[in-house]
Amino acid sequence: MTKAAELAKMGEVLTNSQIGGRRNIIYNGGQQIAQRSTSVTGLGADANAYQTVDRWRFLTNGTAGRYTLSQSTDTPNGFSFSTKIDVTTADTSIAAGEYFFIRQLLEGQDVQQLKKGTSDAEKVTVSFYVKGNANATYLVELEDADNGRLNSQTFNVTTSWTRVIKTFTADTTGALDNDTANSFNLGFWFHAGSTFTGGTHTSNTWASNSTTANRVSSGITSIFDSTDREFYITGIQLEVGEQATPFEHRSFGEELNLCRRYFTVLADGNRSVSEAICQGSYYTASILFHTVVLPVEMRAQPSMITANGTNYYITFANGGGDHHDAIARSGNSSKSVVEITAETNVSATAGHSCFTRIGGTSADAKCMLEAEL
Repeated sequence: MTKAAELAKMGEVLTNSQIGGRRNIIYNGGQQIAQRSTSVTGLGADANAYQTVDRWRFLTNGTAGRYTLSQSTDTPNGFSFSTKIDVTTADTSIAAGEYFFIRQLLEGQDVQQLKKGTSDAEKVTVSFYVKGNANATYLVELEDADNGRLNSQTFNVTTSWTRVIKTFTADTTGALDNDTANSFNLGFWFHAGSTFTGGTHTSNTWASNSTTANRVSSGITSIFDSTDREFYITGIQLEVGEQATPFEHRSFGEELNLCRRYFTVLADGNRSVSEAICQGSYYTASILFHTVVLPVEMRAQPSMITANGTNYYITFANGGGDHHDAIARSGNSSKSVVEITAETNVSATAGHSCFTRIGGTSADAKCMLEAEL
């Protein structure tokens, strides 16, 4: 083999044959982006929601355990942030249906390179950095949401930052849809009752999710076994092939725009109680419309998340301002342009320009757009 051929072969090994392309399929694997919040307390009641770092959904059911979730600066070398789970209320009596896990949901069009469901299906490697306040065993899971198939492996946590690498077998059963809907998930399990652990868990084997009792290994630690439990994770990477390559760092700006496809903040009272939202004009003397061109096209037409309350917003026109309690997204919005209205407690002249901002009365006021999976 010539020297050039050797170098080319080495490049294929180091990049899983994706020379010049993106290797990490995961968004926000370095936990850099936290548009919603950097810390939330009292979590653990039944929930299926995004809380802090973007693109990571936290799911709990049935447990009395509670935890604080935060974006932490405790990291391995080379990283800025991690996600920290800090247990505040223990739950040592685990009912059958209890669970606590986190996951990232991926669009079908973003995972076609897995070639899943074909004779050329690829192995997949997951790598991530973890740390705890004590030794523990948890579980990492791949889920084919289109065909109801699962594959998982346990991993160990110590009191030092360590990189975990798990390669999953290729799955020739069940092709993934090529669309913007959810097709494939990466998840981490921290707590599960016998509904999920009561069967026979087989590591690194694709199987139907119809036998729920086989989903999670009975050997995993319950993160709620003590109020001393802490868990940190960062550097999460999902890539094609059986070689774990170094974590693919993206710039903050690039990662932010990737996350904005699913969640975009127009204004947040926690950043400023007078933060600008948008500009527009009066359609009539009492009806106004604002048009916002979004920084990136979102996955779907977004819903608008607001917090309504007395004088939460203010609209300025004709040299004066009208406080009002609520704003809303118009049905004429698209994936890239959003129309925002306020039709109560506003009054000006038809055709006059205006702009709206948070009203200066509460940090709870906000205007956010969501098109999450």
